[in-house]
Amino acid sequence: MAGLGSNALTLADWAKRVDPDGKTPMIVELLSQTNEILSDMLWVEGNLPTGHRTSVRTGLPTVAWKLLNQGVQPSKSTTAQIDEACGIMEAWSEIDKDLAELNGNTASFRLSEAQAFIEAMNQEMAQTLFYGNASISPEEFTGLSIRYSSLSAVNAQNIVSGGGTGSDQSSIWLICWGANSIHGIFPKGSKAGLQHEDHGLVTVETTAGIAGTRLRAYQDQWQWKCGVAVKDWRYAVRVANVDIGALVANSSPADIINLMIKAIHRLPSMNMGKCAFYMNRSVMQYLDIQRRDDVVTGGMRYDEVDGKLIPSFRGIPIRKCDALLETEAQVS
Repeated sequence: MAGLGSNALTLADWAKRVDPDGKTPMIVELLSQTNEILSDMLWVEGNLPTGHRTSVRTGLPTVAWKLLNQGVQPSKSTTAQIDEACGIMEAWSEIDKDLAELNGNTASFRLSEAQAFIEAMNQEMAQTLFYGNASISPEEFTGLSIRYSSLSAVNAQNIVSGGGTGSDQSSIWLICWGANSIHGIFPKGSKAGLQHEDHGLVTVETTAGIAGTRLRAYQDQWQWKCGVAVKDWRYAVRVANVDIGALVANSSPADIINLMIKAIHRLPSMNMGKCAFYMNRSVMQYLDIQRRDDVVTGGMRYDEVDGKLIPSFRGIPIRKCDALLETEAQVS
């Protein structure tokens, strides 16, 4: 038996969600975001109940030139195993039966609420994909930013600095999704993606009002078991320190096109998977402004895919991702 507290829908909430004729309206989702990275991300079932174990080569064998009548010492390569953990994101919805059944629009009313839960989980997933830190929040998985966070680290060659300082920085990411590069993971034996379970009508104990009272409510559960595996760190490039204030003021702003060219040349190959750039809408706006001169040279174009114009650079799609913050600290 569950508790129904202050997060449950009220009559006031319900009244805001019906038209004057009593029908459930199409809600304008002012809180929705665009996180196209979730559509690009490839998923692989993990080989562990809690995540995925990856073996990576850390050293090559020694080779030598051989003279006649002389031998060569045997050698070997070295490898290491990395365990990538998954997290479990979960949400519950409980709606008073009488509230949901007002005006006979139970199904559409519950669907309207479900859309908000799906959007919230998508936003949380995209946010964690970039900024999750399991060392601080062990319930999360570790995202990309914490893995590419120092210009003196082993993977520093895949961090391009935009030259900004202060706390109003943002990042552009170039990621090559693939089974042998970078991909999403879900635990062994589980299901991929966002799962929904409709528990139907249940009896819940209320925590508001008179404690210990009961009511009948429609109950829904959402769960997403997910993580990210960086199998080969060379296939992600972070363009950090893009100063948002400098872009807005047009005061020595970062040359976004130049930075994207540098990022492309950090990848060992473009053939290891599905590559794409990711940036938030502010950076994309200023890229669009800067690209006007570049369009003349043919460096940037819009490709039509399924009837939509998709921005691309050097043949690599450019995706909008609102989860990328404009308040990042300087990467140094």
